[in-house]
Amino acid sequence: MIQKELVDSLFSAFGESDITHLSIREVGKLVSQIETESGQEFIHMEMGVPGLPATDIAVKAEKEALDAGVANSYPNIEGIPFAKKEIARFAKLFLNIDVAPVNCVPTVGGMQASFAALLAAARTNPEKPYTLFIDPGFPVQKSQLQLIGVPFKSFDILNFRGEKLRDKLESFLRKGNICSICYSSPNNPSWICFSEAELKIIGELATKYDTIAVEDLAYFGMDFRKNYGVPGVPPFQPTVAQFTDNYILLLSASKIFSYAGQRIGMMITSEKLRTRHYPNLKRYFSSDVLGHFIPYGVLYATTAGTSHTAQFALASVLKAVNDGQINFTDALHFYGEKAKIMKSLFLKYGFYIVYNDEERELADGFYFTIAYPGMTSAELMKEFLYYGISAISLAITGSENPNGLRACVSFVRMDQMSILEERLAEFVKRNG
Repeated sequence: MIQKELVDSLFSAFGESDITHLSIREVGKLVSQIETESGQEFIHMEMGVPGLPATDIAVKAEKEALDAGVANSYPNIEGIPFAKKEIARFAKLFLNIDVAPVNCVPTVGGMQASFAALLAAARTNPEKPYTLFIDPGFPVQKSQLQLIGVPFKSFDILNFRGEKLRDKLESFLRKGNICSICYSSPNNPSWICFSEAELKIIGELATKYDTIAVEDLAYFGMDFRKNYGVPGVPPFQPTVAQFTDNYILLLSASKIFSYAGQRIGMMITSEKLRTRHYPNLKRYFSSDVLGHFIPYGVLYATTAGTSHTAQFALASVLKAVNDGQINFTDALHFYGEKAKIMKSLFLKYGFYIVYNDEERELADGFYFTIAYPGMTSAELMKEFLYYGISAISLAITGSENPNGLRACVSFVRMDQMSILEERLAEFVKRNG
């Protein structure tokens, strides 16, 4: 057990009385300081960072692009043709949706895709200023809107699964002031996955209320209960795009290809939205066409395009996946293996899973949520630090549950599983 006085002293330096208010990065900094001062290695569950080697195909392609001299020229803001073509192929082969390359734009990670989509949606109609988040979710997406002064609403999905989702969504949408609905599936932080029925509800209501569904697929294909890794063969990754034309999909190479360091992602917009005229966009840009506003209004003004060489890396690995040369989900199953062991340990020592999928067991994947009877998230998060275990509070993800933490498996090594069990046993001995 780490000295309580040391942990408390280092935490107090952050000037925050409630530990659940710390951002993910601040928690990481605090834990690093405790490790340095105590000499005790942590079980790191706070950071959602890839824990696998980068895909070799991507690394090789980026090196070849550098050698070919592309670093001295600007890439097209809408993306290089090679990348756009392979993104469109990927959409057809793994999502079973038909989109042209022009509808596919490489972005600086999924984060820029999120920023561009949410900002563009918020500018489409002055009578619809609000983004609606289906929580829990990635807190930085709300930070993006706060940064640019865009208001948002949210609700916790915990008690609104299945058909209950329809009434809850409609209670917001019928007011006529929602421009977009944003959510992730598989979900960060809970790892719940929306069912086809739930996605159909979202799609139908997006159409009915002329609202844009912004679907974050950062963990594409990582619901390992089904094999989504075979091109052109069902099952396909579930998506709202099957149920509405009002969609913008956000994808990333960070987790599915372990290529986070090069900040490369993708945005796929429906043909209907790409070509649609929104007169209000003229207040912010020379064109009122959404598909022109996003790349030349938003992307150009922020980064003027995406890394030229990273686009070649992305395109090359997508081509290999599309051609069936590799199954990108195979390596990712390692996350699921770790999650299965870790969840079993927490359950063994009296913890419980906060968010489960409706009518089926939660998938083993990148994240899961835990709580301990009789302890709030603040108490549990702080207490864990004394035992060399780190996680983040669900409070910063929009969860209304006061007792949960998010656990990420990526940085936890297999050789640490026995250590985790020892620390949980000690935790229960003192707190049970």
